[in-house]
Amino acid sequence: MKIKHIALTVLAILGLGFCRSYAQTTAPDNTLAINRQKIDSLDKMLIQVLGERERVVKEIGIYKAKNNIPSLQAARFQQVLNKGIEAGKKEGLSAEFVTDLLNAIHKESLRIEDSLKVK
Repeated sequence: MKIKHIALTVLAILGLGFCRSYAQTTAPDNTLAINRQKIDSLDKMLIQVLGERERVVKEIGIYKAKNNIPSLQAARFQQVLNKGIEAGKKEGLSAEFVTDLLNAIHKESLRIEDSLKVK
């Protein structure tokens, strides 16, 4: 369940224009199946977006490794976090949830960047 919330949050934060639900003309008993299909599709998009983000992180990590720049840039992460919290508020998401989400993404990004410095 938390992953599905994370999926929706990342899409909102990245400004991908999350499509709003449209009127359904199907029988009520199909509603759950239809909404689950939507969630599955959104989850797939979320993973694709995160994959693309991490590919960019690798490029940044290579640059940082070549130029002896530390992986952790606290001021930059604080900017990302502040922007994310504001975007999340507009989508009705709590600051705590957005903070947890961005911390998880940032942790993975730092892991990727640090792994590039070892090589």
